[in-house]
Amino acid sequence: MTEALDLVRDHTIYSCVMGSRAFGLATDGSDIDRRGIFVAPTPMFWRFEKPPTHADGPADEQFSWELERFCELALRANPNVLECLHSPLVEHVTDTGRELLALREAFLSRQVHATFTGYATGQRKKLDADVRQYGAPRWKHAMHLLRLLVSCRDLLRTGRLTLDVGEDREALLAVKRGEVSWDDVVARMARLGGEAEEAAARTPLPAEPDRARVADFLFGVRRASALQLVGPSA
Repeated sequence: MTEALDLVRDHTIYSCVMGSRAFGLATDGSDIDRRGIFVAPTPMFWRFEKPPTHADGPADEQFSWELERFCELALRANPNVLECLHSPLVEHVTDTGRELLALREAFLSRQVHATFTGYATGQRKKLDADVRQYGAPRWKHAMHLLRLLVSCRDLLRTGRLTLDVGEDREALLAVKRGEVSWDDVVARMARLGGEAEEAAARTPLPAEPDRARVADFLFGVRRASALQLVGPSA
């Protein structure tokens, strides 16, 4: 754990605020969720015990990925990871981090339809279980599920991932406050799912992410890190 936190402290290339604040859904009691990416020095990969792929902390609600793990997840269209690259609230970025941000479109592909809606389906099952057991869902989770479905639909329609909910803010916060019936929320989910399905059929997104560009970037980062140790003549 100490090694992981040292890497976060000394080798972070990008960090941002996520959650409700990045989505434009923050209220007075909202937490500050921080996400980041660090680069483990290349020599750490030359030993039997590899460097950590992620780290919790050091602050509350803070989580970071090692660059290679982050890229792997982003290439799989993991919603939480892709959204991290599109946060409007960037707290720290290095030159390497800016190179990564310049690549963020390379991670986007039609795979987002399956991953975003798959994640939404998993969350919906949890909400349904809450309704069966307690008579009501966790309304905050229902709000974020609707937000994710809107994000998925719009990404498929435009090819661009936007986090801020804009004019949908008040309607979503009404869900969070429990002012919308569960039946109405379910109907919205079904409508958004159908709209995402229609958008997927004609999306401008490519069939696959640009793995070659991402691989070239990662190789360059690893090589530069190695040369810092052994010198440019190696």
